[in-house]
Amino acid sequence: MLNEDEQQLMVKKMGKKIYTAIVGTGSYIPPVKVPNEKFLENRFYSPDGKKIDTKNKEIISKFEYITGIKERRYVPDDMVTSDIAYFAAQDAIDSSGIDKESLDYIIVGHNFGDVSAKTKWPDFVPSLAARVKQKLGVENPKTIAYDIIFGCPGWLQGIIQADYYIRSGDAKRALVIGAETLSRISDPHDRDSMIYSDGAGATILEVVKSRKPVGIISHSTRSDTLEYSHMLWMDKSNNPDYKGKELLLKMNGHKLYEYSLKTVPLVVKDATEKAKLILNDVSKVLIHQANEKMDEAILQRIFRLFGEKIVPQHIMPMIISQLGNSSVATLPTLLDMMFKKKLNHHRLVKGDFLAFASVGAGMNINSLVYKMP
Repeated sequence: MLNEDEQQLMVKKMGKKIYTAIVGTGSYIPPVKVPNEKFLENRFYSPDGKKIDTKNKEIISKFEYITGIKERRYVPDDMVTSDIAYFAAQDAIDSSGIDKESLDYIIVGHNFGDVSAKTKWPDFVPSLAARVKQKLGVENPKTIAYDIIFGCPGWLQGIIQADYYIRSGDAKRALVIGAETLSRISDPHDRDSMIYSDGAGATILEVVKSRKPVGIISHSTRSDTLEYSHMLWMDKSNNPDYKGKELLLKMNGHKLYEYSLKTVPLVVKDATEKAKLILNDVSKVLIHQANEKMDEAILQRIFRLFGEKIVPQHIMPMIISQLGNSSVATLPTLLDMMFKKKLNHHRLVKGDFLAFASVGAGMNINSLVYKMP
């Protein structure tokens, strides 16, 4: 086995290595604002079908304190997930200046397909990636379009897959999108419905050759299916008198919270160590915008794993207060806002290391380390 000096000498002899860099970002933030006050008239029921007696004002106040969500965004009735995925994709293509025909892959992370406002039934055929490719007008038959269903970490897992394609030499450019319309599959009689929102974000990835590591440096993923595969499921409304026949999203929030706190820091640590970094090397930690208190607790535990007691100010950008939890769309939307300098205290410069992390589907976690070229 080669020692470190011999490895470095080999790299010099071999010249530049292949890495994956972000060359464009885009997002679509739906226009319909839904403040917490909109839920004052809702009738909330517990999972056993009993009406909750606590006043809605108190429920909403506690919800806002825990999650940090003050409002969220919903899509208009005439739009579906593939529409907003297309808008985000076009934004990313425009910002990168690439030729759309040069895309080798279009990967769309989502979980419920196109759900119409009228029927509430999910539509997965054809794939959303195929629909986005058609909406973009991409003619190239070698632009491979497919979906990835991986819970909230779907966009980040798509980024990881695209990195494999690019580093293997199979691809030079990829478009990865995260899009969701959770408002269409949430139960208006379930308190958890206040968490969910709609949105889309997109990223253009491209091959870059460098003698030093740049772009995507490392990543780590895990799926804990034996014990945690049933923390999210589809079921009837909590309201026994609900007239709709569709199945709606349900969540064991408490157990998911515990699982996230215990496991996300381990995956972030794994990805960081694979990059041969310590946490103090990282400029920003971008965590899936699921719950503000949960994300803060995760961040604290990450620092503790590295033996650090103090969390630096402004290291974790948050957009959940205004945009809610849009599942696979939270991270690419956050990244787009940072790239386009829309967030105070969160500027990115050459050489910065970013650590991404996401948890979802009750059982999937991934993390990625990225160095700004």
